[in-house]
Amino acid sequence: MKVLLSIKPKYAEHIFVGTKKYEFRRNIFKNPNIKTIVVYSSSPVQKVVGEFEIDTILRTDIETLWNLAKNDPWSEKKSFFEYFKGKETGFAIKIKKNDKIRYPFRFKDRLQTCTASIFRLHHIKRRPSMLPKFHKILERGQYVPDK
Repeated sequence: MKVLLSIKPKYAEHIFVGTKKYEFRRNIFKNPNIKTIVVYSSSPVQKVVGEFEIDTILRTDIETLWNLAKNDPWSEKKSFFEYFKGKETGFAIKIKKNDKIRYPFRFKDRLQTCTASIFRLHHIKRRPSMLPKFHKILERGQYVPDK
């Protein structure tokens, strides 16, 4: 099963370059069957840019999460702790394998506007009409991971 996560462009780029080994989140999806994250690069890019397989998900205190992130070139201590402000624990999604897609696309160009930051591709409650349209994009080859 897959979910779509909105990720800031600078972090999305580091995921696909391979310098970001974990995606850190304040909250996370509840379904344990999620195995793949589809990456929506947020503003100003606003495109689906690729996907990655989940290795493991760690829930732990913020200091331990920082110890996982602090040596990475993208990490900034101040912004990291500001992101987790008010939280005692957070999540680290370990990235197993990533695939940057050849033709990133905007939802607003091909689908109705997606209002949620987490979009369940296989179990859509808010807008069931979006799933067939997304599958048509896949079938047309507009969502093709680079191999």
